[in-house]
Amino acid sequence: MEAPAPRAPVNERTALAYGLAAVLLWSTVATGFKLGLTLMSPLQLLTLGSALSWCVFALYALRRQAFRLNGRDAALAAALGLLNPTAYYLVLFSAYERLPAHIAQPLNYTWAITLALLAVPVLKQSLSRQAMAGILVSYAGVLLLLSGGARQSGGLDLSGVILALGSTLLWAVYWLLNTRSTAAPAALMFWSFTAAMPILLTACLLGPGLPVLNGASLLYGAWVGCVEMGVTFILWQQALRLTRRAAAMSQLIFLSPFISLVFIFTVLGEQISWQAVAGLLVIVAGISLTRRPG
Repeated sequence: MEAPAPRAPVNERTALAYGLAAVLLWSTVATGFKLGLTLMSPLQLLTLGSALSWCVFALYALRRQAFRLNGRDAALAAALGLLNPTAYYLVLFSAYERLPAHIAQPLNYTWAITLALLAVPVLKQSLSRQAMAGILVSYAGVLLLLSGGARQSGGLDLSGVILALGSTLLWAVYWLLNTRSTAAPAALMFWSFTAAMPILLTACLLGPGLPVLNGASLLYGAWVGCVEMGVTFILWQQALRLTRRAAAMSQLIFLSPFISLVFIFTVLGEQISWQAVAGLLVIVAGISLTRRPG
C-alpha cells in the first residue's frame, strides 16, 4: 500500500490553481473525443488512450510508491478495470460517434443523478424531497436538450442517446464500487488499467486492428489518455489534498460543461441551439440541487 504520509500543508491558492487547471483540461475532452473519432474507431481510440494513461498511472504510482494491494483490493481493481476504462469509455465513445458533442456531453454529465439514484438500493441511502426535486429538474433538462437537438439536426440517433445515458450507469456503478476499496487511489488506478489493457489489445486485434501510430493518432490518444484519464486525475487529487474546503472545490466541476461548449463551438464548429444551452443549465441546476445538503 501507499506509504503513510502527513497531509500536505494547506495552500488554498495552489489548490485553486490545480482545481481550475483540472476543470479547464476536462473541458476540452469532448472536443478531443470527436476529433479522435474521425481517425480511429471507438475501440482503437480507447486502446491507445488507455495505454498512454497506463504509463501516466505507472509513473504516478512509482513516485508515490503505491503498487501494493491486498487480495480483496486486487480483485476489486480487476473488476473496476472492466468498467473503467473498458466498458465505460467504449460506450461513451460510441455515443460520441453517433451524436453531436454538445448533445453527448451534457447527457453524460447526468451521471451524478444516476449515482444518487443507485445509492438508494446499493448504499441504503434515502432520497430527500430536495434530491428528488433535483433529479426531476435534471431530467427535464435532458428532455429540453434532446428536443432542441432533434429540432436542429432533423432527428437524433436514438442508439447514441441510449449509449450516452447508459454510460452514466456504468460510471455511477464504478464509483459505487470504489467505495469498497481501502487502497491508495494511485495503486487502484494503476492495477485497474493493467487489468484492462490485455482485454482492450485483444479486442482491437480481433476487431478493427491496432490503431496506426502517427502524429495525429498519438495526439488524440494522449488527449484521451493523459487529459481525460491521467494527468487531470492527478491534478484534481492534488487540489483536494491542498484544500480544507473540498466541498467548495468540487463546485468548480460545474464550470466544465459550459467551458466545453465554447470549445465545441469554436473548434468543432457545431451549431449550438438555445435549447441545448438552456437544457444544460437546467441539468446543472438539478444536479446542484441534488447535491446540496438538506
